[in-house]
Amino acid sequence: MDDFTTRTYGTSGMDNRPLFGETSARDRIINMAVGGFTSLVVLVTVISSFVFPSLPPRPLNVFFAICILLACGSSIVLIFWYRQGDLEPKFRNLIYFMLASIVLLCLCANLYFHDVR
Repeated sequence: MDDFTTRTYGTSGMDNRPLFGETSARDRIINMAVGGFTSLVVLVTVISSFVFPSLPPRPLNVFFAICILLACGSSIVLIFWYRQGDLEPKFRNLIYFMLASIVLLCLCANLYFHDVR
């Protein structure tokens, strides 16, 4: 098997960059931390939409939670394609942006659910 230092990847000199399917441990840790934090925030938001301010839930709160879950669906599809290697690495920044947007949307939803003025 070739050593990483001997690969040129079609460039004029030696290149140590990983290919599509290869990620560093640092990238995997960042991906898991961002994904875990986003999942936790979404889970808290969905539970809050059904519990607060009282049972039974307000229809608008449930609609807000459904919209957040639909936004998560497109991110999950992009993450799945990225992990399979079907997307170029530049799409990782788009995934991070979408996850940040979902976290901000969850923040707004929680502020609304808890009647913060």
